[in-house]
Amino acid sequence: MALPEILRSKLSLPVIAAPLFILSDPKLVIAQCKAGVVGSFPALNARPASQLDEWLHEIIEALAAHDKVHPDQPSAPFAVNQIVHRTNERLEHDLEAAAKRKVPLVITSLGAREDVNAAIHSYGGVVIHDVINDAFAHKAIEKGADGLIAVAAGAGGHAGRISPFALIQEIRSWFDGPLALSGAIATGGAVLAARAIGADFAYIGSPFIATDECRASAEYKQAIVAGASNDIVGTSLFTGVFGNYLKTSILKGGFDPNSLPTDNLKTMNFEKAGAEGPKPWKDIWGSGQGIGAVKAVVSVAELVSRLKREYDAASARLVRSA
Repeated sequence: MALPEILRSKLSLPVIAAPLFILSDPKLVIAQCKAGVVGSFPALNARPASQLDEWLHEIIEALAAHDKVHPDQPSAPFAVNQIVHRTNERLEHDLEAAAKRKVPLVITSLGAREDVNAAIHSYGGVVIHDVINDAFAHKAIEKGADGLIAVAAGAGGHAGRISPFALIQEIRSWFDGPLALSGAIATGGAVLAARAIGADFAYIGSPFIATDECRASAEYKQAIVAGASNDIVGTSLFTGVFGNYLKTSILKGGFDPNSLPTDNLKTMNFEKAGAEGPKPWKDIWGSGQGIGAVKAVVSVAELVSRLKREYDAASARLVRSA
């Protein structure tokens, strides 16, 4: 299956920037798209709900202005992440906003629904659904998704536990549509490796936290820069869903990373201890295992430029060794 036109052109690198809960906003998305990778943000980051339409207008106008000045280097498309789970009371509103502004790409999470996909398809949008295993991948395509994001072991935040080699192999055995890979991808060589094993795109999140345009705190950015794979802790404690988090934030939240409680954070009685407890994402920071490659806080343009140099160098090495 050929890639949709929106994903075949305008990208300087086969990368989709992952939507970062709380952190991604128009400033970051615009910078990502201008640098030539798909920029994205969770619809729920726009609060109150009325702000979503303002954000979409800002992004569309900024990218149109860029393309007018740089017709030879047009911006990449942008995506909005929609949480499809029944607990998202804003879903209908946010889908209407997406349809009004004709959001080109929609990343759906936590559920696959035919009606949601139909709503996005009604205006010509493309749906990519994130999955952590092959069974969920089948369900997403059966419900009408156009493409998939394979969230493998090592991804930041809510993550899968399956090796990227196994997950991509299983999905590619039956699905030939758009496929992105998520999980510890932080170098251009890793982007090329994702494509080598069958993905069309790399799905990258954590490296974009340590950029000038990201609205993460300076402390969070420096923790990404200082961290490596052994600074990442996987647990279901904080949200009830398995995820990967920075050890430094867990320590700061009052927990021993080597001896975490088995209860869900929501069931723990912090009131008896006279405290509310740390909040996931705000106080407990998500991060993938690939952050050892992040050496400094840089601009989005600099990060994408580094990835492109590494990608080209890795490609050249393969040609020389062939």
